[in-house]
Amino acid sequence: MNQLKVVATVVEKSMLRYTPAGIPIATATLVHASKQEQAGGQRQVEFEIPAIAAGEISKRFLEIQLGAAMVFTGFLARKNRNSKSIVFHVTEFEVVKNETNLLD
Repeated sequence: MNQLKVVATVVEKSMLRYTPAGIPIATATLVHASKQEQAGGQRQVEFEIPAIAAGEISKRFLEIQLGAAMVFTGFLARKNRNSKSIVFHVTEFEVVKNETNLLD
């Protein structure tokens, strides 16, 4: 199974573009910060990941306000066939409903 669900904020986004097949594509950079339990202790986790939304979700994806906390769901894949870099392909997202202790 390849599924990722993460609370993150959009810190950068690009204009809508279209594939040669006419599929709308939106790209953005997501930032996550939280504390996680590991080996009996707490670990501060911070990362930035490129994200892409394709199809009907792409226009809504670009409407997200910069800095707004959202729950993103999707999967990870290579940036392209020959790349070792990964991209988060967002298939769903929603506004964080309860921010209390969400990132702790």
